[in-house]
Amino acid sequence: MSISNALVCLCVPILILGCKSSTSSETKPEEVVVIEQPIEQPIEVPVQDIICSGLAKLNLNEAIATNELTDYVASNAIDSNFIAQSRWSTLESEQHLVLTLDEPALLKGVSLTWFNNDQRSYNYDVEVSKDNASWTPVMSDQITNAQSTRSQFVEISEHTARYIKIVPKGNNIDSASHLVEVEAFGCQQDVSTTIELTDWYLSIPVNESTNTKAQSIYEATLSNNYFNAEFFFLNTDGGLVFRAPIKGAKTSTNTKYTRTELREMLRRGNTSIKVQGVNKNNWVFSSAPDSDLDASAGVDGELVAELAVNHVTETGDNSQVGRVIIGQIHANNDEPIRVYYRKLPQNNKGSIYLAHEIEGGDDIYHELIGTRSQSATNPENGIELNERFGYRISVVGRLLTLTVTRPGQADITKTVDMTNSGYDQSGQYMYFKAGVYNQNNTGNVKDYVQATFYKIENSHIGYQEE
Repeated sequence: MSISNALVCLCVPILILGCKSSTSSETKPEEVVVIEQPIEQPIEVPVQDIICSGLAKLNLNEAIATNELTDYVASNAIDSNFIAQSRWSTLESEQHLVLTLDEPALLKGVSLTWFNNDQRSYNYDVEVSKDNASWTPVMSDQITNAQSTRSQFVEISEHTARYIKIVPKGNNIDSASHLVEVEAFGCQQDVSTTIELTDWYLSIPVNESTNTKAQSIYEATLSNNYFNAEFFFLNTDGGLVFRAPIKGAKTSTNTKYTRTELREMLRRGNTSIKVQGVNKNNWVFSSAPDSDLDASAGVDGELVAELAVNHVTETGDNSQVGRVIIGQIHANNDEPIRVYYRKLPQNNKGSIYLAHEIEGGDDIYHELIGTRSQSATNPENGIELNERFGYRISVVGRLLTLTVTRPGQADITKTVDMTNSGYDQSGQYMYFKAGVYNQNNTGNVKDYVQATFYKIENSHIGYQEE
């Protein structure tokens, strides 16, 4: 047979990338079949069993599949992107996806996001391994919720593992499997947060299809190691992670955007004190009337936070993309301050600015780093995603000050005179907020904002922590 009439495939070790003749009219997505090759492995020290407490998100640094489509490869399943176009897909049943943790860990659960906008229900198994050779089943014939397009967290029997194998077995429509994102949870050593949560409650946007209002997790539940794999969880370094997708339940009918955000609760779990009002749950400015000073839980205040913004929205209207509020003072109906971080898709650094809202009136903006423009160029002294920085919101009487702090750099400060802002009138009460308040409702519904907080400290004159 002459070589001109033969189909020749040069098969590179590990992958055969859909070899076929040039005259093929095939229009199906090209499949990439991964063939295991015997490779001499270095001698490794056996992984020892791990005993630790806490539940944190573990780092997955590699994904390999036995079968995948050209545009939907294994690495998409661990890229922190929940948009359906970024997924691992296979058209064949009984294939598998192997994920590698950066270090061995005591694995306690997995969160899987499946592509099921057409209400597919997937069947799958999960196995774990210390050495990628000997595997232990930890979950069999698990069935996904076809009514939800959100992440689905499943606890597993605790095992020390370095590798996780997801074995999909098709769905109720066909034999294909489409896995958008995988996150693993457990611990490598004892992990907990140093952030005091007994005087906060948490709002989360819950499921967009079955809930019309955001869920509130009050002080006692929140401070008792509350965990939500989708919105609020620990990192292995003890940072508190806040995440809010574009689509989700809102805190009220007047709110346009989703949030995963703490609300200050100075009552510290004493439910006999109402949430709202000039009372022992909230604080006032020292310029308020004497009767309000006596009735409140504290006077003036300071909120100190250290954080890193991990992700901002990359889709949607130019006026909204990349915006997130990371701290606030909220009054009865308005906000004396909202602290914004914004990074545009074409930039690798973000800006910091604040909005001061006149009571019952308009917003006044002040820029501290970069600008808030929807066409801003990359700010020279901007803050990159995952860069750790801090902010301090301080109120003394009618003076409101925001300070941005960064290691090795000079502080950046802006003070706002609130003499004519209306917040020192009787009946105006205040509370701090911290977390992520997504300021984009126009992008892909799975796009999201995320920040990790390492410090959240609140203080007030006259407020005594119990």
